[in-house]
Amino acid sequence: MPLYGNYRDAHPAKLFGRRVVWLLALIVVNIISSSIIASYEDLLVGQIALTFFIPLLIGSGGNAGLQPVTLIVRAISTNDLRVTQYFKAFGKEIIVGMMLGAAMGLASSVLGVVKANPTVGLVVGITMFLIIFAANIIGTTIPFLLTKLRVDPAVASSPLITTIADAVGLLIYFFVASRILSLPGVLPGG
Repeated sequence: MPLYGNYRDAHPAKLFGRRVVWLLALIVVNIISSSIIASYEDLLVGQIALTFFIPLLIGSGGNAGLQPVTLIVRAISTNDLRVTQYFKAFGKEIIVGMMLGAAMGLASSVLGVVKANPTVGLVVGITMFLIIFAANIIGTTIPFLLTKLRVDPAVASSPLITTIADAVGLLIYFFVASRILSLPGVLPGG
C-alpha cells in the first residue's frame, strides 16, 4: 500500500505535480555540481585523464545510492521497516557499503591503471570506494528522513539521491585527487 495515495486512481496532473517540483528544484541543486567541477579546473587541466573518470564515478555513486533507496522505500511501504528502525538498517548498510565500495574500488583502480597510470588508478580506486560507501549511507538515510518529514519517499528519494551523490562524489574525487597528486614525487617536478 502506498504511503501517500493510490497510484491506480491518481490523475496524471496529480502525478505530474508531485514529481515536477522535485525535478525543478534539483536543477538548481545541480548547479552545485557544475560549480565543484569549475573550482577544480586547474587540477583537471593538469591531469586531463581525471576528466575521463567523472561519469563513471558519479554515475556509480548514484546507482549505488538508488539501491538502498529502493529497498528501504519498499520496506517502509510494506511495513517491513519502521522509521524507528533506522539505526538497524544503517548498521547493515555500513557493512554493505564497505563491501560494495571495496569491490567497485578495486575494479575501478584496475581500470584507472589500464586507461591512465598507477597514480590515477589509485585516485580512482580510493574515490570509488568512498563514493560508493557514502552513497550507500545517504541512500539509506533519505527514505527514513523523508518519511519522518511526511514527504512521500517514493517520489522524492530517487532524484534526491542522484543529485546529492553527484555533488558528494565530485567533492570526494577532487579532494582525493588533489591530495594524492600533491604528494612529492607523484608528478614530474613535484
